[in-house]
Amino acid sequence: MSGNNHQEYENPPGFEINFDLLQEFETYLDPQYPEKGQIPCNVLGYGEISTVFELSVEDMQGLAFKRMSIFSDDQELDKYISAYQEYNQLLEDEIGLGLPPHGHAILRTPAGRPIFYIIQGKLPAHCIGNNAIHLLNRQGVSILFERVLEELLKIWSFNKQQTHYQVSLDGQISNWVIDDFDPEDPQLDKDGTLSYIDTSTPVYLQDGVEQFDPELVIRTTPRLLAMIIRRFFLEDVMTRYYDPRKVTVDILANFHKEQRADLIPELVFTANSFFAEEGSDLGVEPFEEQEIKDYYREDAFIWSFLSSARRMDRFLYLKILRREYPYILPGKVER
Repeated sequence: MSGNNHQEYENPPGFEINFDLLQEFETYLDPQYPEKGQIPCNVLGYGEISTVFELSVEDMQGLAFKRMSIFSDDQELDKYISAYQEYNQLLEDEIGLGLPPHGHAILRTPAGRPIFYIIQGKLPAHCIGNNAIHLLNRQGVSILFERVLEELLKIWSFNKQQTHYQVSLDGQISNWVIDDFDPEDPQLDKDGTLSYIDTSTPVYLQDGVEQFDPELVIRTTPRLLAMIIRRFFLEDVMTRYYDPRKVTVDILANFHKEQRADLIPELVFTANSFFAEEGSDLGVEPFEEQEIKDYYREDAFIWSFLSSARRMDRFLYLKILRREYPYILPGKVER
């Protein structure tokens, strides 16, 4: 069990989890073929350090389980949970972002390694931003983007008002949920409320010290690449989400990945208007369409290369070294 005083299991509000069944799922899970385990499941999504499942059993209906297998021992997990809980508290109570109700479970692999599950009520797919942008009209997407910037402004203003904490966020559109969104009448007004769903990477500074250990992410890459990332890219990766301009460029470029590049010209206009008015005290320089295109081209190449390298690394571990490969890799991602 965890060496600290963290609660092993916590039900999300409104749910009663069968944690024994969840442990059984983990025990028989094959990371290479996650949907072929003893307990049937569907993969809902992939992140850099997590995989989101739903379990196709009656006891687990209406739930989403974000599985994190990046921890080598209890000490790493304890440190992560402390940061995760404080990060959620900062976002929700101090900054005022809406977060979905959530719980968690600390489970074990057959070898005894800790696995952390974040548990949330399963959200309707149409409410999630990257799906909603295919249902909303162009004006609705512009309103959604502006609402995301308004939520992010809460964080940037918090960071300017004090120095004890500096909070970062990955603001891409797939991390936001439109509350009470009706796919039969896909409308969004400027007072529509959003929730933020990706709190599993608690990147924030406390008195200038980063609270998230980047080695948890780096270890999922092949060793040679890990050395290169540490040497040449780590500082940029760990600081970009504190910078309002870089965060906004990343959100805009993400519309290429979501197959809505046609929206970028008007969203660039929306961003420039926002930072000239509501966000004027941040001093953000205007955006240009070409820089968004160039950023996306570079980002897509990096992630495509990294994905291929991780698949090669998995082959090496499983077929050559005959060792466990604990990470679940997504299939080919359309970019």
